[in-house]
Amino acid sequence: MNKDDVKSIVLDIIRDIAPDEDLSALKHEVRLRDQLTLDSMDFLDIVMELRKQHGIEVPEIDYPQLASLESCGEYLLPKFKAKGK
Repeated sequence: MNKDDVKSIVLDIIRDIAPDEDLSALKHEVRLRDQLTLDSMDFLDIVMELRKQHGIEVPEIDYPQLASLESCGEYLLPKFKAKGK
C-alpha cells in the first residue's frame, strides 16, 4: 500500500457519501471542504467508514489531519501499514 492507494480509498468513501460530487478535478493539496459540499456530518461519515471498512481509528484531535486528500494520504498511510495493508 502506498499514499495513492490510501487516497483512492478516501475517494471511494467520499463517492459513497456524496455521489453527486464531481471528484475528477479535485486538487489533492486543497482542503476537501473548500472543494466539495461536505458538511461536518459527511466528514464524520468518512471517519466512521474508515473505521468500519478498514479498522482505522482517527481520534477527534487528529481530524484536522484529514483536511485535504494529500494530508489524508500522509496521515492514514502509517495507520494502514500498521494494520498490515
